[in-house]
Amino acid sequence: MKKVLYVSIAFLLILSFGIGQSLVADASAGKLKIPDSVKDISRQNTYPNPDMDPEYVQPSASTLELFRTTEYEIENPNLIRLLNETTIQTSKLAIGFKANIYLGNWALHYDSKETSVNWEYKEANSNKYDNRGGRETIELTYEQNEEFTAHGGLTTQVMAEDEVKKLMIADAKGKTGLNLAFESTIGKGTKLDTIMRVPPKKIGYLNAFIPAASERGNVLYGEVYLHIKGNEKKLVIKNVTQKGVGAWIPVQDKLTFKYFLTDHPKISR
Repeated sequence: MKKVLYVSIAFLLILSFGIGQSLVADASAGKLKIPDSVKDISRQNTYPNPDMDPEYVQPSASTLELFRTTEYEIENPNLIRLLNETTIQTSKLAIGFKANIYLGNWALHYDSKETSVNWEYKEANSNKYDNRGGRETIELTYEQNEEFTAHGGLTTQVMAEDEVKKLMIADAKGKTGLNLAFESTIGKGTKLDTIMRVPPKKIGYLNAFIPAASERGNVLYGEVYLHIKGNEKKLVIKNVTQKGVGAWIPVQDKLTFKYFLTDHPKISR
């Protein structure tokens, strides 16, 4: 049986990474604490990850007026944009005029139920030094061997997937304060100056993981109609349904490092 010696948390603190925390950290309380083992590599990353800022469209005065005619919350930026661009001119003389305009079946609102972070979502790299034949302690540092991309996505099939993604990532970013996107890439040759020490007769492994936020909640769908009667206008939402949905959303430009020592080489899987 292979004997593996894992470096203690206290030893990691002395070397560089500090006291580790649990694999999954709850962010629902809005007080996300990033473990000391997680390092920012935004300056060192040789691959420039594009920002994915949450899309927000400011409702116009007329759109806000329409919102007040329905009990359902609407936060879909595409629907808000459509309503902003809709011009409706009514007249007191338009007695008897009626219109019921179908605007489509929309993802209206996302209600987050749980947000957490898996700091070891995908292993991106492993650096190794075999010092079993050495007589002195050797220093081991992180260098990305190959370009690696962690892909996220929805864990449930839903209608209007792209719109649901926008709603979910906006919520998750607001709760975690992390730079989230559905893809995160670490470029080949990315380096970090953090030094780990490999004593004689040991093999040292320094593994790097891309974290990701887990977002779970419900999305509200509804058929949206613009109802006009005389000089009055309002939104009518019919056939409202609710769908549970989950997503993994990787964190950009951050890596979680895990270091351990062993007497024997690690078997590749």
